[in-house]
Amino acid sequence: MNIVMLIGRIILGGFFLYAGIHHFQSLEHMAGYARMKGTPAPKAAVAGTGILLVLGGLSLILGVFPLIGCILLLIFLVGVSLAMHNFWTVQDPQQRAAEMVNFTKNIALAGAVLVILTIPAPWPLSLGIGR
Repeated sequence: MNIVMLIGRIILGGFFLYAGIHHFQSLEHMAGYARMKGTPAPKAAVAGTGILLVLGGLSLILGVFPLIGCILLLIFLVGVSLAMHNFWTVQDPQQRAAEMVNFTKNIALAGAVLVILTIPAPWPLSLGIGR
């Protein structure tokens, strides 16, 4: 089962790591969307959330400070879900549906991160640094 856990950590952590890297690769575009949603300092917000994602994703993959990594991911997921994917405020039906998909995806990911928090550290097949 240790290898199954490692594979799951790589998949989930890799998802967050990729998303964080994408924040930096598409900084201007994502900042424009954040600006449209009324985010103050949108470029800094996108870069800041990119850092949360990269650090959280690496934490899951490597098993380094998993509690801190999970907290970073939860901050991202809850904050972005409420601020950026607030489907309940959107009038256009297609845009509302798209925001609802992103909101529910993020909440499901937050649930997965909460489940991961129940796994005692150090994790098997990890660097085992931090708790």
